[in-house]
Amino acid sequence: MSEQFGNRKLNRVYREGMFDGKTPEFPAGYEDLRERAHEAMSEEAHAYVHGGAGAEETFRDEQDFSEWRIVPRMLQGVADRDLTAEVLGQEIDYPTMVTPLGVQGMVHEEGELATAAACDELNVPFVLSSLSSNSMEDVSEALGDTPKWFQFYWSSDEAIARSFLNRAEAAGYDAIVVTVDAPTLGWRERLIDRGYYPFLDGHGIANYFSDPAFRDQLEAPPEADPQAAVDHFLDIFGDSSLTWDDLEFVFEHTDLPVLIKGVLHPDDARRAVAAGADGVGVSTHGGRQVDGSITALEALPGIVEAVGDEATVTFDSGIRRGSDVYKALALGADACLVGRPFVYGLALGGADGVHHVLENLIANFDLTMGLAGRDAAADLDRGSLRHESELPP
Repeated sequence: MSEQFGNRKLNRVYREGMFDGKTPEFPAGYEDLRERAHEAMSEEAHAYVHGGAGAEETFRDEQDFSEWRIVPRMLQGVADRDLTAEVLGQEIDYPTMVTPLGVQGMVHEEGELATAAACDELNVPFVLSSLSSNSMEDVSEALGDTPKWFQFYWSSDEAIARSFLNRAEAAGYDAIVVTVDAPTLGWRERLIDRGYYPFLDGHGIANYFSDPAFRDQLEAPPEADPQAAVDHFLDIFGDSSLTWDDLEFVFEHTDLPVLIKGVLHPDDARRAVAAGADGVGVSTHGGRQVDGSITALEALPGIVEAVGDEATVTFDSGIRRGSDVYKALALGADACLVGRPFVYGLALGGADGVHHVLENLIANFDLTMGLAGRDAAADLDRGSLRHESELPP
């Protein structure tokens, strides 16, 4: 299915441009995409999506990719390229997934349902955030047979936490992604300057308002008293008291594979696997939590070495182009999650915009892999890269 994906994409674009006078509706480059999306989004939505923690030093996530250089090899016979990857024991068509970025209804009225439609067309796995604008059941239905994982934000209320895990399994999700790097909010100055927190406006809490355990704790249903429901959400969201021992709760209440997301230290990766996790996600939460932290790309090689073949390793934070995917896979990731780019596509064109971004990312990766002389995503390794420190002055 995936061989010559990039060639087909380019041929279609150039034929439509030369013969039909039709050029792409949305930009191909990330920077242009971001600028166009900024114009289409409200200032509050842009601050939420684009903003990071503090001085946004952890946005070095993006810059770190330039320190690694691809070393192409010639005449390697790469006409048939295999883009498949294996994650949590499941084969996926491409080593790219949609990251669990919440509150998508802020940037497009169809929210996660539009993203799900694009993922379904391309068969790109979707990781749904607990903080989605559409319920996990509705998104699962929109995804059909497309691989889907549910990202679990741990509620301080045990009944609600248990209900979320049970609902995700009943709705047909293939895995649970436990986010551990957000026990509380990061210091996000763009939101602070605007005095804006989307959940107070009712955005991104559809899974809570539709949850039976959550609703049982309210004096009136959210439809009758939305402010009281929002206040209760704020009371039970997040739990800073959690320890590694608490992961047993997750394993007790789901039979699905579990990936621990937000890991940046090799010892934490080892502890996750020792606790029973099937995978770890190397991530800085898009630079939105700890200002000035180690970047995800800096952390990746050490975590891959720490877990070896015992667990799936996913990577996110800083994926902007196909060459970024190539470098992360070569450094040991099994798959990459993309965040802001697809949300900018969503802001510009709903499902069509997301489809454009994901298709371009896959095509760009496919062509990069072929031009580098590699014919299988799963076989990329450190030998195809050089760090700038290894190059002659």
